[in-house]
Amino acid sequence: MTEPRRDTNWWGWGDPMRRTELDATALGVLRERIGELEPWPLAARIEDFELPAARPLPRAAVDAVGAEAVFDSKEDRLRHARGSGYVDLARMRSGRLENAPDAVLVPADAAAVGRLIDACAAHGVAVVPFGGGTSVVGGVEPLRGPHEALISLDLTALREVVVDETSLTARLGAGLRGPEAEAALGAQGLTLGHFPQSFEYATIGGFAATRSAGQASSGYGRFDSLVSSVRLLAPAGNLRTLETPHTAAGPALRDLVIGSEGTLGVIPDVTVRVRPAPPQRRYEAWMAESFEAGREIARVLAQGPGLPTVIRVSDEEETVGSLALSGPRGAAGKAFGAYLKARRRAGGALMIVGYEGTEEALTRRRALTVRALRAGGAVYLGRAGGRSWEHGRYGGPYQRDLLMGMGAMVETLETSHTWTRLGELHRAVGAAIAGTLDGEGTPGLVFCHLSHAYADGASLYFTFISRARRGAELEQWTAVKRAASEAIVAGGATITHHHAVGRDHAPYMEAEVGETGLDVLRAVKERLDPTGIMNPGKLLP
Repeated sequence: MTEPRRDTNWWGWGDPMRRTELDATALGVLRERIGELEPWPLAARIEDFELPAARPLPRAAVDAVGAEAVFDSKEDRLRHARGSGYVDLARMRSGRLENAPDAVLVPADAAAVGRLIDACAAHGVAVVPFGGGTSVVGGVEPLRGPHEALISLDLTALREVVVDETSLTARLGAGLRGPEAEAALGAQGLTLGHFPQSFEYATIGGFAATRSAGQASSGYGRFDSLVSSVRLLAPAGNLRTLETPHTAAGPALRDLVIGSEGTLGVIPDVTVRVRPAPPQRRYEAWMAESFEAGREIARVLAQGPGLPTVIRVSDEEETVGSLALSGPRGAAGKAFGAYLKARRRAGGALMIVGYEGTEEALTRRRALTVRALRAGGAVYLGRAGGRSWEHGRYGGPYQRDLLMGMGAMVETLETSHTWTRLGELHRAVGAAIAGTLDGEGTPGLVFCHLSHAYADGASLYFTFISRARRGAELEQWTAVKRAASEAIVAGGATITHHHAVGRDHAPYMEAEVGETGLDVLRAVKERLDPTGIMNPGKLLP
């Protein structure tokens, strides 16, 4: 019997034993920019937390998986009642939730998943597929819709790994966390190469369901480009695409399933393209004269032969702010200080570039990248800054939890656009966030970086920090999120680059795909899930 995972922080992110802190310099930056913070403690322990009463499940749903696979303790219901976005965690601090699953079911295999979906469809039970619970857009919130009962379908038990070393593909179970998949592949000298910030706790099924993009997507590709075949277990029937490198047989059903966010059915496994694990990794820090100059360097690299495996360009605000908040007292901070002194100017845009592969391939790619960096006026800061980024690449959510406990609102959002429109989009969204924070009486820090580069454009990833309005935290968040989203839509950009749609972005889907596009998606939903039990309230407005 497989139980739900209970190894993460029930009210926040990740390892409950991991601690992070801010030093005096970081605290000084916060006080200067956002004012004094009022601590925001948890209002309740697990045993005192208020959840809605659990409703009984139909016997058929229990029988589909076996009574031993049904978990209805307060802790299990609580852990499956939220994702990892600001809204989720703000509600956790309140000590009560309006929505929670009636029970958590952990099917032993894909066959049991299929039986469970059939039973839930027959009895009108809403089903929320659950992997790592790392969604930051409300993707796993237990919204019942018109259904009397709701279950969280935990895919933890689905951890199959089958490797085809000749074709360099692997069938991976949806319940595998990122490190589990990498460890299994690494034992055979292979890697998937998908490393989003949520890597330590997100699952293969979640990567597929949300069209995830990892930090090394410039070298390995987004998750959708890594998937060669996918399977879907839907209320109306099952679907599997061929394990073939390419087909011209009409619109790609694979792409219909990838990104469907559990609204059409459950993805029990995917077949992905893997490659030999890189024997060498090298990450470096560079400083561009400005964010605009750094973006131009990234464009040249993306449209030429020298795009590195990892490329990130922080704007001026993020460069100064993130170094301050992360404590620039080591070699990276000294290099940054030396840069400012040598240039006799304030500002600059921090760039992180990384290379992975054989020593020969790494050397060749680095030479092309360095040529573009130097031609664009960037200054080499050394490998210490790159190693610092590598060491902390998954640590952002821990700092978010720390800041929330201090009384801050901390949120992220992302988008993408063409190179031609990227600068305009950066200014518009940043201004919308800053202006709304000022209007709320809580001025804040607004950071942005470019983290995924393509030949025709790139992504922008925004972070904002301000004082939380005590007693009106969600209203404050809603105002800022709405302003940023409207600026994105007005600029013709995508409402999400890699965080998915979930609950938060569903109101903007018509701007994304158009009225006819929505009709098409609704028609697919109605065909595969005629009673609407699959993840109600997500993706479609």
